[in-house]
Amino acid sequence: MSLRLTERRAAGRILHRLAVAALALSLTACQSVDLSKGDLLPLSKAPVLALGAEEVAIRTPAAIVLDADTGQVLYNDDADGLRHPASLTKLMTIYLLFEALEDGKVKMDDLFVVSAGAAAKPPSKLGLRPGETIRVRDAMFAMAVKSANDVASVTAENLGGSEEAFARQMTAKARQLGMTRTNFDNPSGLPDPLQITTARDMAILGLQIRRRFPQYVSLFSTPAFDYAGRHYVSTNKLLGKVPGIDGMKTGFIGDSGFNLVASARRGGRGVIVVVIGGISGRARDARVEQLVDTYLGPAV
Repeated sequence: MSLRLTERRAAGRILHRLAVAALALSLTACQSVDLSKGDLLPLSKAPVLALGAEEVAIRTPAAIVLDADTGQVLYNDDADGLRHPASLTKLMTIYLLFEALEDGKVKMDDLFVVSAGAAAKPPSKLGLRPGETIRVRDAMFAMAVKSANDVASVTAENLGGSEEAFARQMTAKARQLGMTRTNFDNPSGLPDPLQITTARDMAILGLQIRRRFPQYVSLFSTPAFDYAGRHYVSTNKLLGKVPGIDGMKTGFIGDSGFNLVASARRGGRGVIVVVIGGISGRARDARVEQLVDTYLGPAV
């Protein structure tokens, strides 16, 4: 390993420790949630963990497997270790959009207005321009399939008034769902030292999406969609490749490694599989496929 790479990693670890230590000032003790009962915690009693100066870094991949019907943990490998979610973040952005649809605050054909700030987000993106509009329906597909950062910002601003306010709503919802070690600082998953989660928390989110919004979960099975004359293919390469896998979301930034929340069903049984910190997309996908085969049995 080169000296420059060693120094860069050491500096990154120090910055991460400082950031998480600062975050710890606003966090207190935690308790468990019984997922088998589909429990949601009252927001006023939602647990928040005291993270302390724990390091957030790419280590060996973290992984967890939940039974999709009971919430039972079938497999756990560093599932509570702090990680960066990257674009897994968009699962929560979409969750709050689903809530807004269910509550009648927005409709599928409503238009979201694009701000200059949202348009300036780095890729992955649709390339929206300031002043343009995008339908709610298209925004959903853009986030779930293309993982568009500009659209995540547009959604946050139109639902929450600003990215910052929406991120606070995201974190509050995480607590309510029992995601005790997650903090959101933006709606897209773009690099941010305070954007943290765990494999367990992301599995909880995937499970709750499927339980709360069965009418919308097919969104995450979409292999491709068209927008403004362009064709976009899903970032989830396991769709249509591995029998039984029917969603949900990929993620990657340099500080996170390659992440995936996947749902799968075979022979009447279902699982939620999360892998965070893969060294490559191929390695991450292979690990997810292995875990699906292990806990649902080989595809026939």
